[in-house]
Amino acid sequence: MSAQTNLEPLLIDETLLPFPDVAERLGVPVTKVHDYIGAKKLVHYVQDGKKVVPARLLGEDGLSKFVSGAITVLSDGGYDADEILAFLFTPDESLPGRPVDALHGQKAREVIRRAQAMAF
Repeated sequence: MSAQTNLEPLLIDETLLPFPDVAERLGVPVTKVHDYIGAKKLVHYVQDGKKVVPARLLGEDGLSKFVSGAITVLSDGGYDADEILAFLFTPDESLPGRPVDALHGQKAREVIRRAQAMAF
């Protein structure tokens, strides 16, 4: 069973945005979204053959520096996009909650610390 299959239940209730919608939310051209993906500042998920980004990865005022930081650290540690999404969207009782939610709040640095420990 692949990580892709495991992501479906984790992302079932998430708003999944196609790249043009991500670009609109961030106020950038679609090509910049591709740049963010390529630079490992954002990750996408393939749903029904279409590339989408969970809206929760985005900050209120653009790209979240903590989300991007966690993605970069995990990616540098050898994690692929599906594994990164699985980490971010899997509830963790010790936080409590999901790492992606903690990255938008008081526990952001703790999630980054855990990502660094996992990656190396």
